[in-house]
Amino acid sequence: MSRSTRRDLYAVGAAVLLVTAAALAGHHIQRASRTLFVHWPPLLASWHPHLGPGTPAAVLVALATVAYGPALAARLPWRALLPVTWGAALAWTFSLALIDGWHRGIAGRLTTRHEYLRAVDRFHDIPAALRGFTRHILLDAPDNWPAHVAGHPPGATLTFVLLDRIGLGGGAWAGLWCITVGATACAAVLVTVRALTDENLARRAAPFLALAPAAVWMGTSADAYFAAVAAWAVALLALAVTRRSPWWAGASGLLFGLTCFLSYGLTLVALIAAAVLLLGRHGIRGRPALLLPLLAGLAVVPAAFTLAGFNWWEAYQLLVTRYHQGAGGIRPYGYWVWANLACTALVVGPATVAGLRRTGSLLVRGSDRAHSGMDRRPAAAS
Repeated sequence: MSRSTRRDLYAVGAAVLLVTAAALAGHHIQRASRTLFVHWPPLLASWHPHLGPGTPAAVLVALATVAYGPALAARLPWRALLPVTWGAALAWTFSLALIDGWHRGIAGRLTTRHEYLRAVDRFHDIPAALRGFTRHILLDAPDNWPAHVAGHPPGATLTFVLLDRIGLGGGAWAGLWCITVGATACAAVLVTVRALTDENLARRAAPFLALAPAAVWMGTSADAYFAAVAAWAVALLALAVTRRSPWWAGASGLLFGLTCFLSYGLTLVALIAAAVLLLGRHGIRGRPALLLPLLAGLAVVPAAFTLAGFNWWEAYQLLVTRYHQGAGGIRPYGYWVWANLACTALVVGPATVAGLRRTGSLLVRGSDRAHSGMDRRPAAAS
């Protein structure tokens, strides 16, 4: 076993210990004070192993991807690899969702009392709904929004309103939309990796992306759709800086703007965008005008919502208040500030943990080489 592999295993072992600690501490807190409001900490989940209609398909997809995925990823033409990886991720997500059956796993998932579809009928006048959106965020507000509607900017709910307007209303279409669009996120990641590093690394990552544990949460959740929009925003930015394309830059900015109006938390994708700009800094230096279409595209969606009467910052502040009005005001912050990292480890899986370890190692070595080079240059000059 190589030293690199051993270090990968150490990183994965550390992640396992983190998840174990979060589970043990969470169960203790929940038994002692019942302030976590989750039944299977650190996840909002229940322990209920079972089989269902999607089980055979899930097993077949997993076995086929493990057995043939690496070879196909290495051999397929690049333009074929992207849809094949998307198809594998789509099959994996659908099969996992269908373990709970069609209605419970897909068609009914976005129709529960906390979900977006409960508010679609209240958007019959879209401009009026946007102008009055903030008046219904707080729990004590008249006719307050369902939890997920209040917890996101109106772009999230408006997506399902528009689907309804074109004849794709109801939970089944909403679920199909989220899973189908969400599965494209893996293709976006491949595009990003290829643009910023090399094609070989992207090909090696393809099977892992197709079988990412995140599929458990993406099927069926609007978060899958949000993740795909954010992933494509990053991918288009990577193409913009490496190909020096103003068109990709403008499209990336447009998607980044949309991302901020789908989820407040996804504004943190700006950190990933900054990393892409850093890695592609040579492209920016060669054509600094790329920042203009990027910023112009970024302004489109925020400007549209602002002109329609929605105040993003006011809504966010009201959401913080609503969070503390409910379970958020009771949940122990000191636990979740680190237990959320354990949740992330479960979502991304051990392969990503090992990959992050290698990334950190490369960054450290690169920094050390840069410093050693700086130390040697004065001596050489003298």
